Amino acid sequence: MNKDKRSEIFRRLKEANPAPVTELVYESTFELLIAVILSAQATDISVNKATKELYKVANTPQKIFALGEIGLKKYIKSIGLYNSKAKNIIKTCKILIDEYDCVIPDDRETLQKLPGVGRKTANVVLNNAFGQPTIAVDTHIFRVSNRTGIAPGNDVLKVELRLEKFVPGEYKLHAHHWLILHGRYTCVARTPKCSECSIIDLCEYRQKTLPKNTPSS
Repeated sequence: MNKDKRSEIFRRLKEANPAPVTELVYESTFELLIAVILSAQATDISVNKATKELYKVANTPQKIFALGEIGLKKYIKSIGLYNSKAKNIIKTCKILIDEYDCVIPDDRETLQKLPGVGRKTANVVLNNAFGQPTIAVDTHIFRVSNRTGIAPGNDVLKVELRLEKFVPGEYKLHAHHWLILHGRYTCVARTPKCSECSIIDLCEYRQKTLPKNTPSS
């Protein structure tokens, strides 16, 4: 895909949604961090449902650490992998209390040292909480990047690095949100909604799902 196509894709995505935000509900950087840790292999809806109750009683490192693993599990047991997530969150809270005075680090390397925080989680926090132009590649972004031809790659890191290289600078800050929302609601996994897609004429996917007698680009 050439530079002009990419630029037009993001221009249209921006036009449709000028100021996109994460669908995770949070009121502090710490709440965002916990929500993103919980969101691994889980939907934002399920995470928001759990954190709504959790944050009523514990929304700081000290308060969640005071719950302990068993106490925390009561609030997050509806979320996949809740046992390992509870363990990692308690460890992370302890580190934040002991080493960072409960302040969330604003660099990827330090964030990734926290239990349960991988590169994708760190990128989400850096982008949403600190306004850094990072791109966290999840299954939706990986799919959209490959299908459209924006930044094809056979693993998430390769796609991330190519997006960092190819996304025009003026669109980098919100590229993560535009791509994830496009993958979540339009370029869905099983049967992409190509007839509803605003970038169909720019997309290089060869197996577009279109009504009969509708020409593909």
